[in-house]
Amino acid sequence: MANEYETYVVKDAPPGSPSPKVPFQPSQPKPPPRQRAPKEEESFLQMLASFASVFVVGLFFITFIMQAFEIPSSSMVKTLLIGDHVFVDRVTLAPAAKWFPLMHYRQVRRGDIVVFLKPGEPDLFLVKRFIGVPGDHIHLKDGVVYLNGQAQDEPYKMSAEDAAPEEQFDTYRDQFPALLNDPGQRQTAEWQVALPTNVQDGDLVVPPGNYFAMGDNRPVSLDSRYWGFVPQANVVGRPLFVYWSFDTPEDQVNKHSMGERIEFLVHIVVHIFDQTRWSRTLHLVR
Repeated sequence: MANEYETYVVKDAPPGSPSPKVPFQPSQPKPPPRQRAPKEEESFLQMLASFASVFVVGLFFITFIMQAFEIPSSSMVKTLLIGDHVFVDRVTLAPAAKWFPLMHYRQVRRGDIVVFLKPGEPDLFLVKRFIGVPGDHIHLKDGVVYLNGQAQDEPYKMSAEDAAPEEQFDTYRDQFPALLNDPGQRQTAEWQVALPTNVQDGDLVVPPGNYFAMGDNRPVSLDSRYWGFVPQANVVGRPLFVYWSFDTPEDQVNKHSMGERIEFLVHIVVHIFDQTRWSRTLHLVR
């Protein structure tokens, strides 16, 4: 009669002990790999919602936090050059918001460089240095600023000696406010009326809620000497740093036609590398 056998494997056992016989267990087949669920394609509405959220965040940022400006004139040379593109902090000098106490706010200080809306022209942004705050007494003698009776050391300014020969002396500009009316007729009509009411003992007195602004390039700057005080409500912010600077002609600011603008845009594209002032990239404004 034929014998029936079972196939066994031997487990490890102490020496001398009988080896138990264990039935052979065939290996189990590996389960098939798990398949990832196919990704759902983004619908048009979802894509539109994503774009809208990015747009809203960007709009909030450039409206309330940081804004880009270009310097179009030489009134702030040497501090800022024509063709400098700067980022302006719109938060620090803004009125404090009690609902968001984590933000840093402060008042404008003497010497701050500030972007503001020109008095009487609410669509025109200017950048100047605020040299007088409310209550200050200011006058100029031979182009030197006297603040509350003390002559100011201003290493950043361009003086009359640096100007062209025809601009080296101007009585109204350099002896301000000795003459209440500018012979060159550069004053605004409003300032002609307001200037005499703010002069005491030969000094211009800055009224509450206002500032006195001057460009660092004193011989060519049209500033508070010609159009008056800057109200606190006109303050936009302070420039932080230059993010790009391109060598721009001084008369470019006067070219407004579409053809002239396209021509200069083409010029930028062609000369983006050789006329960019690379050394001014990330230059701090102070």
